[in-house]
Amino acid sequence: MTAGALAAAPVGAVPARGDLAATGVEAAFCGLLRDCLQGAEVTPESHFFDDLGADSMVMAQFCARVRKDPELPRVSIKDVYRHPTVRGLATALGGPVTPGATPPVVEQLGSVLADVLGRERVDPEAHFFDDLGADSMVMAQFCARVRKQPGLPTVSIKAVYQHPTLTGLASTLAPTPVAVEPEQARPAGPTAAPRSGTPGASAPPAVLAPARGRPRYVLCGVLQALTFLGYTYATTALALRGFEWVVDSEDLFAFYQRAVLVGAATFAGAALFPVAAKWILVGRWRAERFRVWSLPYLRFWVVKTLLRTSLVTRLYAGSPLYCLYLRALGARVGRGTLVLTRAIPVCTDLLTIGEGAVVRKDTFLSCYRVVDGVVETGPVTIGRHAYVGEGSVLDIGSSLGDGATLAHRSSLHEGQSVPSGQTWHGSPAAPTDSSYRSAAPRRSGSARRFAYGLGQLATTALLTMPLAVGVLDAAIADLPVLDVDLTPGTPGDAGFWLGCLLVSLVVFTGGALGSALFVVTVPRLLALPLRPGRVYPVYGLHYSLQRTIARTTNSKFLTGLFGDSSYIVGYLRAIGYRMTPVLQTGSNFGTGVRHETPYLVRIGTGTMAADGLSIVNADFSSTSFTLAPARIGAHSFLGNAITYPSGARVGDNCLLATKVLVPVHGPVRHDVGLLGSPAFEIPRSVDRDLALLPPEDQVPALLRRKNRYNLRTILLFLLARWSNLFLVLGATLVAAELYPRFGSVVFAASTVLALLLTTAWGVFLERLSTRFRPLRPRTVSIYDPYFWWHERFWKMHAHPEVFNGTPVKGLIWRLLGVRGARRLFDDGCGMPERSLVTLGDGCTLNAGATVQGHSQEDSAFKSGAITLGAGCTVGVGAWVHYGVTMGENSALAADAFLMKGEEVPAGAVWSGNPAVQVLDPPVAAAGDGAGRPAAAAPGASRGSPDLRGPAIVIPAEPTSRAAADGRPPATGPARHRAGAAAGGVAVAGLVPALTAASVGRGRHRASPGSPTRRSR
Repeated sequence: MTAGALAAAPVGAVPARGDLAATGVEAAFCGLLRDCLQGAEVTPESHFFDDLGADSMVMAQFCARVRKDPELPRVSIKDVYRHPTVRGLATALGGPVTPGATPPVVEQLGSVLADVLGRERVDPEAHFFDDLGADSMVMAQFCARVRKQPGLPTVSIKAVYQHPTLTGLASTLAPTPVAVEPEQARPAGPTAAPRSGTPGASAPPAVLAPARGRPRYVLCGVLQALTFLGYTYATTALALRGFEWVVDSEDLFAFYQRAVLVGAATFAGAALFPVAAKWILVGRWRAERFRVWSLPYLRFWVVKTLLRTSLVTRLYAGSPLYCLYLRALGARVGRGTLVLTRAIPVCTDLLTIGEGAVVRKDTFLSCYRVVDGVVETGPVTIGRHAYVGEGSVLDIGSSLGDGATLAHRSSLHEGQSVPSGQTWHGSPAAPTDSSYRSAAPRRSGSARRFAYGLGQLATTALLTMPLAVGVLDAAIADLPVLDVDLTPGTPGDAGFWLGCLLVSLVVFTGGALGSALFVVTVPRLLALPLRPGRVYPVYGLHYSLQRTIARTTNSKFLTGLFGDSSYIVGYLRAIGYRMTPVLQTGSNFGTGVRHETPYLVRIGTGTMAADGLSIVNADFSSTSFTLAPARIGAHSFLGNAITYPSGARVGDNCLLATKVLVPVHGPVRHDVGLLGSPAFEIPRSVDRDLALLPPEDQVPALLRRKNRYNLRTILLFLLARWSNLFLVLGATLVAAELYPRFGSVVFAASTVLALLLTTAWGVFLERLSTRFRPLRPRTVSIYDPYFWWHERFWKMHAHPEVFNGTPVKGLIWRLLGVRGARRLFDDGCGMPERSLVTLGDGCTLNAGATVQGHSQEDSAFKSGAITLGAGCTVGVGAWVHYGVTMGENSALAADAFLMKGEEVPAGAVWSGNPAVQVLDPPVAAAGDGAGRPAAAAPGASRGSPDLRGPAIVIPAEPTSRAAADGRPPATGPARHRAGAAAGGVAVAGLVPALTAASVGRGRHRASPGSPTRRSR
């Protein structure tokens, strides 16, 4: 096989044995290796290290001698370690190459890389990282530029890490990227007829008429505001009536009786109202598509907002009551199911969870997604006794068969179905031999589940709610003790506001100190009966203890207070982390560190972790749970959004990149970096990053300066939180003064006013922390004062999550420094560096997505700009890193990780971790002066790019009934059923026309002749 033929082979292709000039290549390799070993006997099957006793120095000499022979294939030291025999090496490298000059593809790649590095030329055998000093940002830019060259094959960042020389890279690349047709993108394998009531997938996507102008956008925002005002007034009025009735009690016993009744009624109303609203406004969810900012979307938003703020979601995740609640909302949930995620499904009628299944926390299975301003709903099916790992994403039209397993930090894309009994991992998921379950089943019958749920309800009704009412009554009664004059007219006096300051200071200080004292003491006592390795039944005493420990020790306030500073180490050790000895860096952990239990976490010396680390040291089955120690090696670095299981096969001195799937099988990794899902090895560090570090003798003095700076930042953080409490308390006390004259409306108005004040104050404080100037891209060490200032900026962040799914969210992003963001749809995206982000018109950001303008690797901090063109879509749980540019109308699939420096062409679809192109951009029509694509790719309308991942072959074997239910949703004109009859019932003051619009109305219909592109 010639070098040209090998370069034309697909990635990962292995040439047939008959194509190799085996005798010549193997004989030549044996001869050269014999010379390096000074005459030792070498056979084609001899293992370089085990049989011949060679070391890296000997094999480096061997590689150098091979490269001197132009008739032999190029050999790198990485090839030697991957194929440690002569025969394996010769087979993998494809035999001899044609003698002569460097292959043209290598020369062209070298020219592009030289331009990126600012050099005249690049040696084809030079290692990208070790010899040229490149990093992932540089190589991402190289990949992007290669994709722009029409005569060069597509290069992915994964291929760059696997073949870190130009010669090695060229030998594995296909000549041109191949567009993936929509039908090819679907997994091959068996299909089954959909269950009755579940639409099929054969109908083509309906084309929705594009939304033109701003009226629909503004009108939807107005109706959302009116809905919020009506809901706030109704709930406030009912709460005040109940509270007045309780405090009018004649004695303590009567007070308690009334508090129990009012508390139980309040909780029941808060839990059941979202259920009633869902059935009245929507009826039964069907697989359909409708535009955002439309009336169908308004009904969708009301239901979604009520569910996401429900007390049941916050209090009872992981309880049998949670499963009952899902059934009341229309989901098909089997007996004995354990659902731990608080991301409650929205389109619940499309969700099926089989008997005995387990869904871990932070999993997205919402049964909807938003693509280019179009909400698409579809089924998600989880079979009997299936297992979904923590932090996973299940896109619409995906399913798991009976007994199937989806690993942590993995995803299933539309059309993917895990066969019964199989384990899949990765993004998008693929089969694996790894095991992600460790909890053996225990007997746990219906009586145990009933008793546990009944106990939770009794605790809420008889203890929690009456206690809350009693504390509120005592606080109001004791306000005069704090010299707060509440006589009429006092809000205009200075003494009134001085009293507000005093009350808020006492409450805030006492709450902060009390919570810190509670976290470091009470959970330790609760953990005494729990032993690692023992299997406990769920819904029992030990289960309650474990859940209480997890909730109380994962304090967002305290980790936010101490994170990104030296003080986080002391806090984590105080709550139970084992970190001895401690090598203080000043930024050992970010502000987002979580665990199942802190008493089984061991972290090696010198290790650093960014935000979003979740340590999984408890495993669950539907009937049991068990605890296990989790150890993170020394001198390691963990990036963002990492789920770290207790059985991780990761040792010392490792770098875990953002969203990496931590391996749980194979050898223990040492001294390497891991990237992607599934993970593959990359260089542990880059010389360019190490050059940023100050001299070692200066580090202690810089660390002392950083500690003082971080201490001032902590004080500012406390001041900002206290000021928020003061604003809320002030608005409430003013309403209390006006209540006798105006009634409940003033308390409703104070609630709205408090929301507006705290939002505006948060925006002001964040912009003040940057001196009202935009951020600039920087590359510094963590001991540079700029980084300390950037940590302060993170702590002063405003939090506009309450406005998710509304036009107000785009306005707040612009106030915080985001450029553009016109007609933005943001369903819950994180954006740490706001002023480094530019969003084109009509962008769509899904729930759980992150657009992050920085990274930190060891002691090096880097930030850069991010640009998303008009009409871009970022999928559910996807991650966009800094230095990224996404062209117009491009899309990033669910759970994808778009690495730093990537450039996504206009109209393209990228998927995976790290993300690669899976659908080519459409060809621009002739005469399109704007250079925009004239039409969407085949099978994908302008309103709905195909977000499925690359083709994954599923074994042709019968699937279970549950797996059969996971067919992709139909997008044809199936009608949207209304549910209850018209009645004119409005939700908490909602405009009656909204309810009337849902009665007898089909789904948002589209004109078949509507254009597929939005006018811009």
